[in-house]
Amino acid sequence: MAQLLILTSAVNNEVLPALQLLSHGMRLIPAQPHHLISAPESDLILVDARDNLMASRSLCQILRTTGISVPLLVVITEGGLTAVSPDWGVDDVILDTAGPAEVDARIRLAVGRAQVTATSPMIRAAGIVIDEASYSAKVHGKPLDLTYKEFELLRFLAAHPSRVFTREQLLSEVWGYDYFGGTRTVDVHVRRLRAKLGDHESVIGTVRNVGYRFNVSEEEDERVPHTHGS
Repeated sequence: MAQLLILTSAVNNEVLPALQLLSHGMRLIPAQPHHLISAPESDLILVDARDNLMASRSLCQILRTTGISVPLLVVITEGGLTAVSPDWGVDDVILDTAGPAEVDARIRLAVGRAQVTATSPMIRAAGIVIDEASYSAKVHGKPLDLTYKEFELLRFLAAHPSRVFTREQLLSEVWGYDYFGGTRTVDVHVRRLRAKLGDHESVIGTVRNVGYRFNVSEEEDERVPHTHGS
């Protein structure tokens, strides 16, 4: 049984009716940023995105920047599915009409994945420490103030040290297949990321006429954990 925190502006607790038939614990709080300060602990956060998609997107992004370590899911209508994109920063979506079996499975899988991630090693290379669980990164102990996409770009490159990726590959992996912008987006984010890395900007290397890679020494390359498929 998981303890769920539901962020909603609804006046009733019918955000996800199927939850009434399950044994998970539930706490509801208003879907407003200032209420997050005193929010109770939970195993998973559900954001009610059935009505105001823009406000829900902003709330999800705020939750990610605060470094939450629990899964973040949104409850949404079928019509709102097309509005959800990778920059929401959520782990999964649940239709408000989903049945008890589906809702329970999504909750169990999300909590299970979070537990595995929490016990996995952080990515460390070239003085940079990337904590995937809290969506945070540091350079020699100093926190980096990164946007969600800047963090995802750094995390992806660092997870595949010395491997060269084209701009098209980075768009696909970091921005998602549904992203309609051009490859210049990658260049802009690399430039901003390098600026924030300061003296360590050279870890993001440019391979002329190809793309970008994360530069590490051979000794460091042996210590950096690789993800599946790298």
